[in-house]
Amino acid sequence: MSINYNKYLNDLKLKFESYSPISAASWQLIENIVEINSIKKGELLLRNGQVAKEIHFIAKGALRAFITDDEGNIYNKNIFLEGDLAGSTASLIQQTPSYFAIEALEDSILININYKKYRQLIFQNDDLKNFYIAYLERNWVIEKEQREISIVMENATERYLDLLSKHPDISERIALLHIASHLGITPTQLSRIRKSLEKKL
Repeated sequence: MSINYNKYLNDLKLKFESYSPISAASWQLIENIVEINSIKKGELLLRNGQVAKEIHFIAKGALRAFITDDEGNIYNKNIFLEGDLAGSTASLIQQTPSYFAIEALEDSILININYKKYRQLIFQNDDLKNFYIAYLERNWVIEKEQREISIVMENATERYLDLLSKHPDISERIALLHIASHLGITPTQLSRIRKSLEKKL
């Protein structure tokens, strides 16, 4: 898989600036602490019980965060696609073992941000601190609350349609069992929903 460094770094910069303006000097500091690499489908970035050290920006591809219970049942906590930032936030902040694992669902290209170095930059640069606060507010307060409400208030069909509106090609890229787990339903239920929607088209 070819890696277009300049394009992917610019994509990351646009991601940062979608939350808060970043100065050229601060951006150079960010570029100094990142690494771009490619990973294969099925490869684990983080194992359950491992302490997270990096934030992963998905330049190309798809990841999933999943939990395995004591009986061996697997639940997808989240699916991440291009333009998303992935990682175990609690593990990063507390430097404690992660409760979930992160796996590549496709061959992917990632920009890995060293969290320890990034954390130091936050305290030295107000614009990076502003980004960090804005990111946490949007993703860990607003969007988390919206997701929790949708699980209670929306039916599975509405949740699936909402996912398709954000990622129209997701069902062509990711196995339906992963999508079903992400939506909190069984693969059989998702299959029924898809057939029902096809009849309406």
